[in-house]
Amino acid sequence: MAIFQEPDPVRPDAVEAATTLFVCVTCRVEGDASEIRAGRRLHDALVGALGADPAVRLVPVECLSACRRPCAVSLTAPGKWTYVYGDLAAEAAAPVLADAARLYGATADGLIPWKLRADPIKKGAVARVPPLALPGQTP
Repeated sequence: MAIFQEPDPVRPDAVEAATTLFVCVTCRVEGDASEIRAGRRLHDALVGALGADPAVRLVPVECLSACRRPCAVSLTAPGKWTYVYGDLAAEAAAPVLADAARLYGATADGLIPWKLRADPIKKGAVARVPPLALPGQTP
């Protein structure tokens, strides 16, 4: 099973983006009878919410191991803190995540000021991972 899929063919221009938004497309919400998994619906809604924004690379992934907190996404960029969010509403979270991705991209370290975070982002934090140090740098 491949963990990461190729960049979304709908947005090939986003390959050069500084901010990457990973979306678990295998997330399913308990009791959801839809044939299309909630994670895939979130991803598809994000395609529309982000439009052709070249600053955000949208990447579908098969699992973020946050199964108890679907729908799960991750925001990351070189030299910045990485965030994992869960408990997101499949379609309704797309505009909130698009805004969060843009705010994240505008920061130097990935730390979005608390007062600028929408409630689903504040409440949905699963993990915050420090940036990796580049060769020759100390963390």
